[in-house]
Amino acid sequence: MCGIVGYIGPQECVDFLVQGLRRLEYRGYDSAGIVTLGADGAMSIVKAAGRIDKLVAKLAQCATPGSLGIGHTRWATHGAATDENSHPHVGGDGLLAVVHNGVIDNFRPLKERLEAMGYAFRSATDTEVVAHLIAGFWEQELAANPSLDHNDVAAAGYQPLVNAVRSALQLLQGTYGLAVVFREFPEVIIAAKLGSPLVVGVGEGEHFLASDASPLAGFTDKIVFLDDHEIAVLTSDSLRLVHRDLGEKHADVKTLDLQAGDVDKAGYDHFMLKEIFEQPDTLRNTMRGRLSLDEATAHFGGLNLTPKELRSVKRIVLTGCGTSWHAGLVGEYLIEELARIPVEVEYASELRYRNPPLDDGTLMFAITQSGETADTLAAMREMKRMGHMTLAISNVVGSTIAKEAHGGIYLHAGPEIGVASTKAFTSQCVALTMLALYLGRMRHLSFTQGQRIIEQLQELPEHVARALEGDAAIRKIAAKYCECRTFLYLGRQYNFPAALEGALKLKEISYIHAEGYPAAEMKHGPIALVDADTPSVFIVPHGAVFDKVMANMEEIKARGGPVVAITCEDGARDVAGLADDVIEIPRVPDFLQPIVTAIPCQLLAYYTAVLRGCDVDKPRNLAKSVTVE
Repeated sequence: MCGIVGYIGPQECVDFLVQGLRRLEYRGYDSAGIVTLGADGAMSIVKAAGRIDKLVAKLAQCATPGSLGIGHTRWATHGAATDENSHPHVGGDGLLAVVHNGVIDNFRPLKERLEAMGYAFRSATDTEVVAHLIAGFWEQELAANPSLDHNDVAAAGYQPLVNAVRSALQLLQGTYGLAVVFREFPEVIIAAKLGSPLVVGVGEGEHFLASDASPLAGFTDKIVFLDDHEIAVLTSDSLRLVHRDLGEKHADVKTLDLQAGDVDKAGYDHFMLKEIFEQPDTLRNTMRGRLSLDEATAHFGGLNLTPKELRSVKRIVLTGCGTSWHAGLVGEYLIEELARIPVEVEYASELRYRNPPLDDGTLMFAITQSGETADTLAAMREMKRMGHMTLAISNVVGSTIAKEAHGGIYLHAGPEIGVASTKAFTSQCVALTMLALYLGRMRHLSFTQGQRIIEQLQELPEHVARALEGDAAIRKIAAKYCECRTFLYLGRQYNFPAALEGALKLKEISYIHAEGYPAAEMKHGPIALVDADTPSVFIVPHGAVFDKVMANMEEIKARGGPVVAITCEDGARDVAGLADDVIEIPRVPDFLQPIVTAIPCQLLAYYTAVLRGCDVDKPRNLAKSVTVE
């Protein structure tokens, strides 16, 4: 939630700040703002409620000189989306400016204390508390050292500024990614991290700052991921890291495997549509180098557990939020069927506060696209505290969850910019399929069975490509039903999680109420919703329960409900007599069906949202990376 960018170097910073904010707008788009500092310390702040374009319009009307600046795009937590609540926020009498991602849990008592000291608040945000706290400690630093001048501070590596920031951070309870600029020091940015991601880009005579790597693509290929409790001191030609407990740290510079073209629309109308059509390639990337026909199994380089340790696993807990939780449900079916290991799927937001009885043989996987989801991170930390092994399935290298887990699996799906997850979901499902194969081959799956599963996985990207060929037909179906107010999504076995995910996609981007259910459960309540204006989307490819789902479809038709059927190409004739509309997909084994059936569900949601005039990539009230509870 919320995005931060920063620049310090020889160039005017505004263009980079605006471009960076556009690339981060998926993290929050209630309001945006920037602050720049001229060489003389003149501070220019421009803020605007609404989308980035409103900020750009304001910037066109005023001068914002400076080769140092920070910017912010906001997802509101404290206070409405107004100009006053937009970041940056100023501390003291204009001594400094702050941008912040995260939530300060104890901001109210801190605010009361600061107000009693005479500080005036101009916003309803928790962030303004941080700005005034840092300003207060900086004033104390100056009072304690009246002879301290600019040269002294610079010669000390800006340690007095670090001291002021660190003193303020010690009072904060909650999470933060912070960037601070000081009016009297227009050559340095101070950044700090706890629970909210920050990445430093290392250039030639310049440094960049961002909430994730996407704004840095095309500007630098060298990055440093900040760790929790780390403070970074950025000048144009230096990067200094100070850890709360470890003191000075060496910057671990990584190579950024991201091109500017990876974070643009590549000719598509929306990022979401681009990412839907990328899935044949993203699935190949997730599988690349991990399948061995010679050994009839999968291989993972980052699990950090020996085969003996994995054979001793008696129970697996999969946890995540939203789409990742749905992928976990698919994983439950996969692992229990292919590996015969009991699996539980837990909402991370519930698991973090529960105290479930878990034995020593329990292994947890945290499933997350961003690797920063606050509830998932907290659940993983709680499991680690209890002594359980925790692994991650994540799409973002260097993310907090990826770093804190004992090991894990990277998806390699590339950046996902659209707020509604598409390619990350199918890559998560493929990663869980390979994991189930790997665990199964350690137990009871034969060599022949393992080879057959691998062959079916290798064919999967072509099946997904064929499913995408239904794009035009799905758009026509969306036009037919886009004014409906409620949808039911129904499937059984592997396609029950697919129904949940299909309903979520429709809710997220079209704002139509939708419910996903096991098809047989429909008659235990939801069938009361069925009428001529309530379509039921049946996910009914050929498989073990095909006839059973057909019977459930009969029950809907008997009550006059419209039926959209997602079924196999060679079985479309079987459902044509019951369905009002049929979407054809290639035939695949049951355990791969959720991946292929996800494609028409994603396209149906996308075109419904477009036809309703919704902002597909930035749906209201949502943000991509949920770093607050």
